[in-house]
Amino acid sequence: MTARRAFLKKSLFLTAAGLFADTALPTSALALEPPPDIFDAEVLDLDFWVKPRVLEVIRPASGERAKILYWKDGEVIDSAYQELCHLLRDVNGGNKMIAIDPKLLETLWGTQAFVARYGISTPLEILSGYRTPESNQRLREQGVPAARKSLHMDGRAADIRIPHLDSNVLGGLVRSFQRGGVGFYYRNDARGGWIHADTGLQRTWKG
Repeated sequence: MTARRAFLKKSLFLTAAGLFADTALPTSALALEPPPDIFDAEVLDLDFWVKPRVLEVIRPASGERAKILYWKDGEVIDSAYQELCHLLRDVNGGNKMIAIDPKLLETLWGTQAFVARYGISTPLEILSGYRTPESNQRLREQGVPAARKSLHMDGRAADIRIPHLDSNVLGGLVRSFQRGGVGFYYRNDARGGWIHADTGLQRTWKG
């Protein structure tokens, strides 16, 4: 609990300080109270978890963009789930797809829905979703960070980014869900780095 509170204080400070590339926070966002602990929100903010779940995502590699209602009245909508599995396919590996872990979708949705409360409504960028073993090996040979037994190959991981949102804040938020592994990947370019989120063991690393 102490670590999560420390994260929330840090994230609020960073957000209020304007750690958004090339954009300014809306005045209403700056006036908000510190966000609640997202892990405790399962108990304290039941409405957050039972409302319909809409994911708005962009796949930069393919140019696709979609806004999908995939969960309503306590159930996953099968056609929407299939569409999300397609969107998270291996765009560099013959467009092959796999069943994506619903828990991963929950983490992606929760992250987007949480920041939307504070005026950040940009789509979630999916840099990498499912990877075939061949694609994963190719990345390793190219020197791209990719674990030999990557959970991307099981449909249990995604590399994500929210445009203009500091990666430390995003990664800390994903970590506060306590749903799995979180990797922080920093890059010195205009877009910055990205965050790896998976549904494996709880762990954190930097790459």
